[in-house]
Amino acid sequence: MATMFEDLMTGLNEVDAFLGGETVGYKVNLPAEVDVKRIRKRLKMTQARFSDTFGFSLDAVKHWEGGRRTPESSARAFLTVIARNPGAVIAALHPQLEQSSGRSSAAGKRELRRGLAS
Repeated sequence: MATMFEDLMTGLNEVDAFLGGETVGYKVNLPAEVDVKRIRKRLKMTQARFSDTFGFSLDAVKHWEGGRRTPESSARAFLTVIARNPGAVIAALHPQLEQSSGRSSAAGKRELRRGLAS
Protein backbone atom coordinates (compact mmCIF):
# COMPACT_ATOMS: atom_id res chain seq x y z
CA MET A 1 0.00 0.00 0.00
CA ALA A 2 1.36 3.41 -1.03
CA THR A 3 1.84 6.10 1.51
CA MET A 4 0.18 9.48 1.19
CA PHE A 5 3.55 10.97 0.26
CA GLU A 6 4.02 8.43 -2.53
CA ASP A 7 0.52 9.17 -3.87
CA LEU A 8 1.25 12.89 -3.87
CA MET A 9 4.60 12.38 -5.59
CA THR A 10 2.97 10.18 -8.24
CA GLY A 11 0.39 12.89 -8.87
CA LEU A 12 3.04 15.61 -9.07
CA ASN A 13 5.11 13.50 -11.47
CA GLU A 14 2.03 13.03 -13.68
CA VAL A 15 1.38 16.79 -13.70
CA ASP A 16 5.03 17.45 -14.55
CA ALA A 17 4.89 14.93 -17.41
CA PHE A 18 1.67 16.44 -18.75
CA LEU A 19 3.08 19.97 -18.63
CA GLY A 20 6.17 18.64 -20.38
CA GLY A 21 4.07 17.54 -23.34
CA GLU A 22 3.25 13.94 -22.45
CA THR A 23 -0.48 13.73 -23.13
CA VAL A 24 -0.90 10.02 -23.80
CA GLY A 25 -3.27 8.53 -21.27
CA TYR A 26 -4.80 11.84 -20.21
CA LYS A 27 -8.45 12.59 -20.76
CA VAL A 28 -10.43 15.77 -20.33
CA ASN A 29 -13.23 15.46 -17.80
CA LEU A 30 -16.34 17.16 -19.12
CA PRO A 31 -19.41 17.86 -17.06
CA ALA A 32 -22.15 15.28 -17.64
CA GLU A 33 -24.72 18.06 -17.69
CA VAL A 34 -24.56 21.71 -18.67
CA ASP A 35 -27.31 24.14 -17.71
CA VAL A 36 -27.64 25.93 -21.04
CA LYS A 37 -30.53 28.09 -19.87
CA ARG A 38 -28.57 29.32 -16.84
CA ILE A 39 -25.59 30.23 -19.04
CA ARG A 40 -27.82 32.02 -21.54
CA LYS A 41 -29.77 33.89 -18.84
CA ARG A 42 -26.56 34.98 -17.12
CA LEU A 43 -25.49 36.50 -20.44
CA LYS A 44 -28.91 38.19 -20.74
CA MET A 45 -29.47 36.72 -24.19
CA THR A 46 -32.56 35.36 -25.90
CA GLN A 47 -32.39 31.85 -27.29
CA ALA A 48 -32.10 33.29 -30.81
CA ARG A 49 -29.30 35.67 -29.88
CA PHE A 50 -27.43 32.96 -27.95
CA SER A 51 -27.62 30.57 -30.90
CA ASP A 52 -26.53 33.26 -33.39
CA THR A 53 -23.69 34.49 -31.20
CA PHE A 54 -22.14 31.10 -30.50
CA GLY A 55 -23.08 29.18 -33.66
CA PHE A 56 -25.64 26.76 -32.27
CA SER A 57 -28.87 26.03 -34.08
CA LEU A 58 -31.89 27.61 -32.43
CA ASP A 59 -33.60 24.21 -32.33
CA ALA A 60 -30.63 22.70 -30.48
CA VAL A 61 -30.75 25.43 -27.82
CA LYS A 62 -34.50 24.95 -27.40
CA HIS A 63 -34.15 21.16 -27.12
CA TRP A 64 -31.27 21.43 -24.63
CA GLU A 65 -33.15 23.87 -22.45
CA GLY A 66 -36.35 21.83 -22.66
CA GLY A 67 -34.53 18.65 -21.61
CA ARG A 68 -35.44 16.83 -24.82
CA ARG A 69 -31.78 16.51 -25.86
CA THR A 70 -28.41 16.63 -24.15
CA PRO A 71 -25.48 18.47 -25.75
CA GLU A 72 -22.83 16.18 -27.24
CA SER A 73 -19.41 16.20 -25.58
CA SER A 74 -17.96 18.78 -27.97
CA ALA A 75 -20.91 21.11 -27.35
CA ARG A 76 -20.58 20.57 -23.57
CA ALA A 77 -16.90 21.52 -23.80
CA PHE A 78 -17.75 24.65 -25.79
CA LEU A 79 -20.58 25.57 -23.43
CA THR A 80 -18.20 25.17 -20.49
CA VAL A 81 -15.80 27.65 -22.09
CA ILE A 82 -18.69 30.03 -22.84
CA ALA A 83 -19.80 29.82 -19.21
CA ARG A 84 -16.31 30.63 -17.91
CA ASN A 85 -15.20 33.27 -20.41
CA PRO A 86 -17.93 34.41 -22.80
CA GLY A 87 -16.04 37.56 -23.78
CA ALA A 88 -13.09 35.57 -25.11
CA VAL A 89 -15.40 33.32 -27.12
CA ILE A 90 -17.27 36.29 -28.57
CA ALA A 91 -14.00 38.03 -29.46
CA ALA A 92 -12.67 34.86 -31.12
CA LEU A 93 -15.84 34.18 -33.11
CA HIS A 94 -16.54 37.81 -34.05
CA PRO A 95 -13.14 39.54 -34.47
CA GLN A 96 -14.64 42.19 -36.77
CA LEU A 97 -16.68 43.53 -33.84
CA GLU A 98 -13.62 43.78 -31.61
CA GLN A 99 -11.62 45.56 -34.31
CA SER A 100 -14.40 48.05 -35.01
CA SER A 101 -14.83 48.83 -31.33
CA GLY A 102 -11.07 49.30 -30.81
CA ARG A 103 -11.44 48.34 -27.15
CA SER A 104 -10.50 45.41 -24.97
CA SER A 105 -12.00 46.59 -21.70
CA ALA A 106 -15.32 45.69 -20.10
CA ALA A 107 -16.88 48.55 -22.06
CA GLY A 108 -15.55 46.99 -25.24
CA LYS A 109 -17.10 43.65 -24.32
CA ARG A 110 -20.46 45.33 -23.78
CA GLU A 111 -20.10 46.98 -27.16
CA LEU A 112 -19.28 43.60 -28.70
CA ARG A 113 -22.48 42.16 -27.26
CA ARG A 114 -24.51 45.13 -28.52
CA GLY A 115 -22.99 44.69 -31.97
CA LEU A 116 -24.11 41.07 -32.03
CA ALA A 117 -27.68 42.08 -31.32
CA SER A 118 -27.94 44.13 -34.51
